[in-house]
Amino acid sequence: METTDLAAALLALGSATLGESGAKTMCPRLRPIWSGAVVAAPAVPVRCTPGDNLAIHAAVAVAAPGHVLAVDVGLTPERGYWGEVLTTAAEARGLAGLVIDGGVRDVGALEAHRFPVFATMAALRGAEKRAPGTVGTPVRVGDVVVGHGDWLVGDVDGVVVVPRADLEQVLADGRARAAKEAGLFEALRGGATTVELLGLDTSIVRHEV
Repeated sequence: METTDLAAALLALGSATLGESGAKTMCPRLRPIWSGAVVAAPAVPVRCTPGDNLAIHAAVAVAAPGHVLAVDVGLTPERGYWGEVLTTAAEARGLAGLVIDGGVRDVGALEAHRFPVFATMAALRGAEKRAPGTVGTPVRVGDVVVGHGDWLVGDVDGVVVVPRADLEQVLADGRARAAKEAGLFEALRGGATTVELLGLDTSIVRHEV
């Protein structure tokens, strides 16, 4: 499947369905930094020295177009590791987005650019640019290990990681789950209850109505 078709298929299923279909769910602290941001792309993992974003600058300069950066900033998340300057540079390089387990700034500008960013916070204080880091080596972002080429899918519900070796299986399972849910929706609109459809035992629930 072509990369653009794969991205469209993953986004159509969404992070919630994929997370129930074998994808690894990132911690809920990773959220879209502006409303409506979505991303589905292979990852370039980046590890920064806490408080420093030199490795991010290096990654933007070498990452292939169509990739999303997955950034671990360590134990100092409260910095603006990314802003409008890096966004402009990333757009010029054809990058697909950013998932960072830390802070970003210039949020209004990021929204104006419509550049997909998933982060833990907005933070005003900037980062240094002089410490070592890594690009391409697996990192832990949102409590999930991300390797080079693993797929990240982010939307309003959060971010999931689809290991590249599991792409076909997760996509197949996601489609099967979506089809099953479509049947549930139809049955519910026809008057069925979730108790009936899911075979739930509600005998332990106290009723006063």
